[in-house]
Amino acid sequence: MKKLRAFIRKEFYHIGRDVRTLIVMFGIPIIQVLLFGYVLTNEIKDVNIAVLDLAKDNESEKLINKLVSSGYFQLSESIASYDEVDELLKSGRVKEVLIIESGFAAKLERDKLAHIRIIADASDPNNANMIVNYTKGVIAGFLTEMNAGSANAQAISMKPKMLFNPEMKGVYMFIPGILTLILMLISAMITSISIAREKELGTMEVLLVSPLNPIQIIIGKILPYLVLSFFNAFLIILLGIFVFEIPVLGSFVLLMAESLLFIILALSIGIFISTVAKSQQVAIMISLVALMLPTILLSGFIFPIDNMPLVLQRVSNIIPAKWFIIIIKNVMIKGTGFEYIWKETLILVAMCFFFIAVSVKKFKIRLE
Repeated sequence: MKKLRAFIRKEFYHIGRDVRTLIVMFGIPIIQVLLFGYVLTNEIKDVNIAVLDLAKDNESEKLINKLVSSGYFQLSESIASYDEVDELLKSGRVKEVLIIESGFAAKLERDKLAHIRIIADASDPNNANMIVNYTKGVIAGFLTEMNAGSANAQAISMKPKMLFNPEMKGVYMFIPGILTLILMLISAMITSISIAREKELGTMEVLLVSPLNPIQIIIGKILPYLVLSFFNAFLIILLGIFVFEIPVLGSFVLLMAESLLFIILALSIGIFISTVAKSQQVAIMISLVALMLPTILLSGFIFPIDNMPLVLQRVSNIIPAKWFIIIIKNVMIKGTGFEYIWKETLILVAMCFFFIAVSVKKFKIRLE
């Protein structure tokens, strides 16, 4: 037993000195609990909405103040005409538009019934449904306060309209997300293994003595996977169109061009991982941990980014999948053109240049 106790004590000392083991045992679980705890939520807060107030009376102002003070919504814009509704929702600046009919207070007083239209961006059907339900709940609370102690109860008729996805099909959310997830994981993982495999098999020396420079080797590694991944993206989009009946309302050429850009970015990330990893196993683990969880949790694929804490919203800006999902939904579901997605496109281009430049630099160091 003395020998066993000494051996166990030695193991504790060994683990205590191994920082990487301690990070795996304690750091990763803590990060995952915090991440899932903040991301996995069914609540909404500070959702950007716009209001078209045709009444501009005391009751309509009270209703708008009630919505804003609830903490669930923030008034992003007050619009003046119906023509601005589609433009606002297509741009993504707001998730919902409320239209309060003219004579709102007078109709409540005279007819005991007034009307409000709720128009929501249903490109993400789950989020749209939740936003509309919260809106109805706040308005119901407003009515309860208004009718307190009154013999003749007043009512507000709420007519929701789900823009871009009137049938509330879940595939409108899942197909863009799945396309993004597959392209990111498959493309990055395959290329991350490529140079790591050369190291494991001992064939790196062949590359080192070849007349090719680092950028040529990296292009040579990326190009075959680029062609295959592009075909993969084309196949997934066709499945979405013909099997799940998702329309491509925008330009199909623009959609494929943006997909090609995202594939190049994913391959660049994979090459960067391969220049850092010493083995295929390490490359695969880095790809899964560094790409899969952020792509699922912080890209807006399943969980709305607007509902997350401000820190996670900032972190999501460095997740490439976030910007690509915005692009896909705009082109496929909303039918917008390049003028609506130029900012997201430039961000993906900048990320491409960054990872390619870092990969070339890391590879040069290894060649030396």
